[in-house]
Amino acid sequence: MSTQNMTETPMVEIKNVHKSFGDLKVLKGIDLTVDRGKIVSIIGSSGSGKSTLLRSVNHLEVIDEGTILLDGVQVNRPDMKGLAFERHINHIRQNMGMVFQHFNLFPHLSTLDNVTLAPRKLKGMDRKTARELGMEYLERVGLAAKAEVFPSHLSGGQKQRVAIARALAMQPKVMLFDEATSALDPELVEEVNLVMRSLAKEHMTMLIVTHEMAFARDVSDWAMFMDGGVVVEEGPPDKFFTNPDHERTRSFLKKHLDSNH
Repeated sequence: MSTQNMTETPMVEIKNVHKSFGDLKVLKGIDLTVDRGKIVSIIGSSGSGKSTLLRSVNHLEVIDEGTILLDGVQVNRPDMKGLAFERHINHIRQNMGMVFQHFNLFPHLSTLDNVTLAPRKLKGMDRKTARELGMEYLERVGLAAKAEVFPSHLSGGQKQRVAIARALAMQPKVMLFDEATSALDPELVEEVNLVMRSLAKEHMTMLIVTHEMAFARDVSDWAMFMDGGVVVEEGPPDKFFTNPDHERTRSFLKKHLDSNH
């Protein structure tokens, strides 16, 4: 996928990435280029390798082979050890916001403190600046009124919107969404999707693992179908979702597009 001036560095580059858990090969030579401001949806059945791929991008999973770059900087550095690598990966992660299926909010912190913790701890931001920034992002996801509320008093959709605000508060270069709506009740899914749609309008670079086919079709610049650790098919969404080349893609989409309506 390359839709831009060749002189501009892609935001994310994944080159020949392999990953195994014991004898199980989960990723078998994955390649993907994500240009800045573009949105890529990764779809596939459970166990296809899509979440492992996303977790590998910010080094939550350590790949066995291949290269991952963020804005031209290599994420995985087998040559780097100990403290030097820790500093390197912390710096990388400051530029990547990640939103998980299960919100991962700190239950003992208020909504606002959940959002401001990382900018204060990792970027050394003072409390006042961090709170102003935090309020701005809570406003952004429609939750400014819940700033002093604790996570136990929020709905699932609200928790996920706080998780998005928390990731955005680091002002990342790229956002990674790993099945951000799959733990939510159906009526709460759209409130999270609306926030993601607004990010798409602002040209935030995003990698989205999702089972929401209609949403992926609407927001993506590029879609990728994984099965058994390989990319079966990829392409622009108008072609990918309406006229895929491969039978495996067709049957997956038929099943999931039908069930989404």
